[in-house]
Amino acid sequence: MTVTDARNFVNENKADESRVAVLLMGYGEVESYEDFANYNEQALNLLTAKFAPVPNWIYPPLAKLLAMFDMHEWGHQHNNFISPHNAIFERQRAGIEDQLRQTWGDRVTVFKAFNFCAPFLPEQVIAEINEQGFDRLLIYPLLVVDSIFTSGIALEQVNDALEKVLKNVSADGEEPAPLLRGTRYIPSFYDRAEYIDLLARIVIEKVEGELIRDFLPSQIGIVLMNHGCPFKAKGFTSGIDESQALYEAVRQRIINRYPLVSVGWLNHDTPLIEWTQPDVDTAASNLIQLGARAIVMMPIGFATENHETLLDVHHIIHHLEHKHPNVRYEQMACVNDREEFLQIAASWANEHIASLLNVGVPEVTLSIAPSSETKQAEPVHTGHTHHHGHVHDHGNGQVHSHA
Repeated sequence: MTVTDARNFVNENKADESRVAVLLMGYGEVESYEDFANYNEQALNLLTAKFAPVPNWIYPPLAKLLAMFDMHEWGHQHNNFISPHNAIFERQRAGIEDQLRQTWGDRVTVFKAFNFCAPFLPEQVIAEINEQGFDRLLIYPLLVVDSIFTSGIALEQVNDALEKVLKNVSADGEEPAPLLRGTRYIPSFYDRAEYIDLLARIVIEKVEGELIRDFLPSQIGIVLMNHGCPFKAKGFTSGIDESQALYEAVRQRIINRYPLVSVGWLNHDTPLIEWTQPDVDTAASNLIQLGARAIVMMPIGFATENHETLLDVHHIIHHLEHKHPNVRYEQMACVNDREEFLQIAASWANEHIASLLNVGVPEVTLSIAPSSETKQAEPVHTGHTHHHGHVHDHGNGQVHSHA
């Protein structure tokens, strides 16, 4: 990122010593199998309760049952799998902070919070932000689609945490918490052209770099994967419209070159719930029926790798290999900590930071190299290629621990 007179800009606007805490929020995933039951119970209370007709008393035993399925899948089926999600999210946090500090210096610090993982629960992190004396807060869920299951629960948790800060201040008889002097919020980025263009470019470069030599353009099927959404969420916005809009925007940038494009929804196996269709398996099968001889699976509704984009897609591909052994399958990674994504994500925060600090927005120019020249800090092993008849012994039925 090139910033016009960034150092002078920061120095000229330092008269007011207010500082902004950017609260980058994500789901988080367990790193110790002992945490499965606790993680699942929190997810059931915050997520599943928004759409499933399940009484609250059943959550604790159900969380323990789901933990058994999780441990079997991660431990036995996938050789003691540990999710890379939290490590990638930390690299995203650090990269976005580096970008922002080129403009704002030490007046901005980026904190991370996970919806379900201590010691980074929103309540814990906001207490730390308050203790460090930050008086401005930018709430920034790094989640693609705005819905009750993403930014909705993030705001729910932030409000609970702020309420506790206020109660503690009132009990101590002090002045109002400085944190509450100003807040701003970035809800999602499903409709941001920079993100949509990046996704389309990543897919096209993958196809042109690895597949176009072996297949005709009309033989390459592209499944753009969104997070599955239930059709009913007790009146809340479940993210279907936003996810569909994201898919359509990426599709428009691809379809003239590669006509076999479909949305694929990564749904959960929740009984009695109607989920978005087609699911990823069905989407790929439909493209194969139309003549696809290669299938590319690209997550667009996820910014950070997780067990769904890794294990669930892995299961789906092996199921497809049994049905269609003569098709080549490519499993692609999320945007993760790609340098160009971190630059873009940081740029979205600038106007809100300027507003919180009551200064003008600095002039910022993004200088993004082609993705083939972009170095990722620590590549995630998700760019799997599955060739003809390459079948592994993995189960296909799954029980998921969060919505």
